[in-house]
Amino acid sequence: MCGIIGYVGKSDRALNIVIDGLKALEYRGYDSAGIAFIKNNKTQIIKEKGKIKNLENKINFNLKTNLGIGHTRWATHGEPNLKNSHPHKVGKITLVHNGIIENYEELKEILKNYNYKFISDTDTEVACALIDKLYQEKNDLVKVLSKVSNLIKGSYAFGIICDDELDTIYATRKDSPLIVAIDDQDYYIASDIPAILKYTNKYMLLDDYDIVKMSHNNITIYNNKLEIEKKKNYTFSGNIEAAEKNGYEHFMLKEINEQSTVIKETMFPYLDDGINGLIDKMPDFSKYNEFDIVSCGSAYHTGLVAKTLIENYTNIPVNVEIASEYRYKKLFFNKKKLIILVSQSGETADTLASLRIAKEHNMDTLAIVNVVGSSIAREANEVLYIKAGCEIAVATTKAYLAQIAMFALIALKIGISRQTIDENELNEITQDIRRLPLLIDEILKNDYKNLAKKIFKQNDIFFIGRGIDYAVAMEGSLKLKEISYIHSEAYAAGELKHGTISLIKDKTPVIAIVTDMNIAPKTISNIREVKARGANVILLTTIKLDDNYDFINYKIVVPSIHPIIQSILTVIPLQLLAYEVAKLRNCDIDKPRNLAKSVTVE
Repeated sequence: MCGIIGYVGKSDRALNIVIDGLKALEYRGYDSAGIAFIKNNKTQIIKEKGKIKNLENKINFNLKTNLGIGHTRWATHGEPNLKNSHPHKVGKITLVHNGIIENYEELKEILKNYNYKFISDTDTEVACALIDKLYQEKNDLVKVLSKVSNLIKGSYAFGIICDDELDTIYATRKDSPLIVAIDDQDYYIASDIPAILKYTNKYMLLDDYDIVKMSHNNITIYNNKLEIEKKKNYTFSGNIEAAEKNGYEHFMLKEINEQSTVIKETMFPYLDDGINGLIDKMPDFSKYNEFDIVSCGSAYHTGLVAKTLIENYTNIPVNVEIASEYRYKKLFFNKKKLIILVSQSGETADTLASLRIAKEHNMDTLAIVNVVGSSIAREANEVLYIKAGCEIAVATTKAYLAQIAMFALIALKIGISRQTIDENELNEITQDIRRLPLLIDEILKNDYKNLAKKIFKQNDIFFIGRGIDYAVAMEGSLKLKEISYIHSEAYAAGELKHGTISLIKDKTPVIAIVTDMNIAPKTISNIREVKARGANVILLTTIKLDDNYDFINYKIVVPSIHPIIQSILTVIPLQLLAYEVAKLRNCDIDKPRNLAKSVTVE
């Protein structure tokens, strides 16, 4: 969730490099920031509550140093204040940490017996003290970090400076992402690729319990105290522009406008060779008669869309589960069930834990992720990559759309194999997929500012829909609440009369989604019910279902397309509306309060 950056190398601008890295990691969410660096052969620490610019104001960038580590903290243990900010220093060890140490209270009590005193409320300071205590005994940080992995329960990514080796950075990880990047004799550690793209696009992925030792002219990686001879090198195929706004006011707006390209890059390669290409490039699903889709947040909402698509077009039942619930509930596994894990980052803690539970039971697993080589991608039996590129805004848009696109392709592949989609319908679907980018660009030309002005001062907004439209309503509601801070709820339209309609009063905005022709009359009846109680109704529908309705206050019409991909178009106006509302409310759109892009702790 929070961010780590470290640099050691030939440049004496380590302070600038570390701050650049921290800025590139701002999207991950944070409430304080800090750096540690070498000055006059001593470790110096500067940290500050709030934004990175507050930290920058305290730094003398004229200082020359070739080593530094930095951190953006998202509070888990202790409130966001200066004493709880990273880096922490205990004895000879200076530490930055992502993750959660679950047994820190037990370790803290043990360390107190060795006269360690603690000034913060964090689990990180305890980990720092533990490493210092073991270092006093072993005087070898590789051995120390190897032993620490057996003593700490929980997740961690550590960046470490030791007073006895001021030209060296150590790093290690368990269940929290960390990469190593290389450029000639410059070495970096980072939580995510954007942190290093300004300087290099070459990197290595660290496995759990890997230990990195890097100085300005050498890097060594160990695991289980043994040196690893060769680690796979990756080259990021994008560029720094992918992590920049390119003239857009916010990353979220840029990413919304990239969605036609994302659809091309995610879907079109599977259709390059016609249907045979789709069959050959997709996994074989023929042995499965049931799916569990496991995910969190917006990825969970894509699973709800996928449930409708897969069940309608393949006749295979689908369970959609919130990962944080799935990992603790009674599970019913069988060899004809496939577990599908969905995560933009590929590092989502609860989704990764669910994957590991499935593997413990020898279940087949399929990952749908955006980040190549991420933990979920590496550990699943099969992986399908969406091609969303860098997504910086905390509120996902293009990755959500790409996940739906991938599920549509899965439904199409299975429908072909099971002959539940005939040739005529197949031709219609493939033609409509080819049309998608143009239709997306058409929707993006629409202006939602006037509609936003009608609702941005409201305290409560409701979304309703049925079937797949209810799944899309849930995502629309989430987008609005997470970036505008307006209380928003999505309900199955048929559930209104079972309690929710009591909340409808004069001028309450109700955003109703009607794109499914089979159940449109039922949803329209529900819309009339809220209108009769004074609601201001905003109808989102398709060209085929558009009519001169007398019960609406505002109407959004999107192009009609085959139902297997209709929701791709339906959600885009909701993304743009949420954006315009948040902008009118002067919210921090790319970095909403209390939220983080990659949720790597439970």
